[in-house]
Amino acid sequence: MKNDVVSKLLLSIIAIALVAIAIRPYVAPDSARAQAGTAYPVYIEPGVQMLKSSDGSKQLYGRMVVDLRTGKIWGFPTMTTDPYPFNALNSKPQTSHPFDLGRFAFEDMDK
Repeated sequence: MKNDVVSKLLLSIIAIALVAIAIRPYVAPDSARAQAGTAYPVYIEPGVQMLKSSDGSKQLYGRMVVDLRTGKIWGFPTMTTDPYPFNALNSKPQTSHPFDLGRFAFEDMDK
């Protein structure tokens, strides 16, 4: 008889806990987030530009990318007017490594 009361009590506690878990999303729903945030907040200029390094050592086609945290401007070479790196002599996917083009002084906008 005592075991029956204990087991009914434990089953009641379990049932109450399950109801609480099931009702929680309706009582206090989590906020919806479209994105968790980007690792690198950048602006990628549309199209392909002729990129010229600040020291004049490089001049080639590529994509211009602005780091919105620091204002640094990077050039990612594509070698052609295609919007992605392409090498007709190599069938492997190409990787474009950036080079420094300059910097926007975003901090001066508050003056």
